Amino acid sequence: MSAQPDGSDHAIHYVVRAAITAPSLHNSQPWLFVGRGGDILLYADLTRRLPSTDPNGRELVVSCGAALFNLRLAMRHLGFRPVVHPLPTPRLPRLLAQVSWGAYARPTAGEELLYRAMRERRTHRGPFQSTPLPAPLIEALRLQALAEGAELHTVVDPAQQHRLAAVVHRAESFQRSDPDCTAELMGWTQPHRSCRYDGVPSEATPFHPDSALLAGRDFTGWSRPSRGDGSAGPLLTRTGLVALLNTPRDTPQDWLRAGQALQRVLLYATSHTISAGFHTQPLEIPSLRADIRTMIPSRQSPQMILRLGHTNWTWRTPRRPVEDVMLADVPPRACPLDV
Repeated sequence: MSAQPDGSDHAIHYVVRAAITAPSLHNSQPWLFVGRGGDILLYADLTRRLPSTDPNGRELVVSCGAALFNLRLAMRHLGFRPVVHPLPTPRLPRLLAQVSWGAYARPTAGEELLYRAMRERRTHRGPFQSTPLPAPLIEALRLQALAEGAELHTVVDPAQQHRLAAVVHRAESFQRSDPDCTAELMGWTQPHRSCRYDGVPSEATPFHPDSALLAGRDFTGWSRPSRGDGSAGPLLTRTGLVALLNTPRDTPQDWLRAGQALQRVLLYATSHTISAGFHTQPLEIPSLRADIRTMIPSRQSPQMILRLGHTNWTWRTPRRPVEDVMLADVPPRACPLDV
C-alpha cells in the first residue's frame, strides 16, 4: 500500500534539496524535478548537456542517477519506501524516473549512515595520502555497488594501474588539445570568488592536474598537453585506490543504475572518511572506452573511473537553489538522448 506524507509539498522540497548534492560532470547539475500528484518526476536538463565531452549524454544520465539515489535516501530518512519507475515513458527519454512515496518503514542504521554522509561528500581533485584503504572497507564498497546492480572492480596490480593511467593520459592529452573540449571545460570553470551556483570553482582545483598517477581535468590551464604518462613511480603512492564502476549492459537504464551505485559507494566511503576523484576522460572517447573494457575481467561496460583515498583537504562546490531545479510542469521539449 502506498502512502503520501502530510505536507507533501514540503516533503518534496526536502528530498529534492538532498538530491541536488549529488556529483555531476563539471558540476553541471543536469537535473530537473517536477512534483505531480505527490510523485516526483526526474528529468534530464538537456540545456546542461556537454556535447563535446559527453556527446551521447551517458554521463549526464549517470549524474542524474546519483541525484536519484540521494532522493531515494532522503525518502528513507523521512520513513517512506521509495517506489522507483526508471525511464517510465520510452517515447520521452529525458524523463529518467518517476518516484512515488511507498509504505511507511523506519530507516535502517545503514541508510541513516549514508544519509548523514550526504552533506559531507566532496569530490577531490588532487593527490591522496599514502595510507591504504583496509581490505574489509574495500569489500564493503564492492557490496554497496552490487546492491545497486553494478560492479566495483579495483585495479590493484601496479602494471594494470600504469596501463590504465596511460589510457587516461591519452584521453586527457587529446581533450587538452581539442578546442571544443577546452572551451567547454573553461565554460564550466568558475573564476576566483565567483557568484555562480554551478561549475567548478578555481579554489576547488589547487593541485596540478597531473599530481596523481591518473591525469586529471585541467580546470586551471596549468598544463597542455598532459605531462603525466603513467610512468612516474612517486605518483603511485599518492593515487589512492583505483577502481572501475561497471554495469552488465550499456543502455540508458544501465547509466541510471550506475549513477545510483556510484553515489551509494561515495556516501559509504564518505561515512568512513574516504574521498573520491573521477577520471572519465577515456570513457568519453569510444575507442579508448573499448580499451578500458578489455581491462575488466568480467568484460562489463565501464561507466566510471575513480580513485578513493584519504585527504585532509576538501572544498564544497556550489549547488543551484532548489527553486531553480523544481518545475511546476513538464519541461519544454528538447532533443532526445542518443542510445
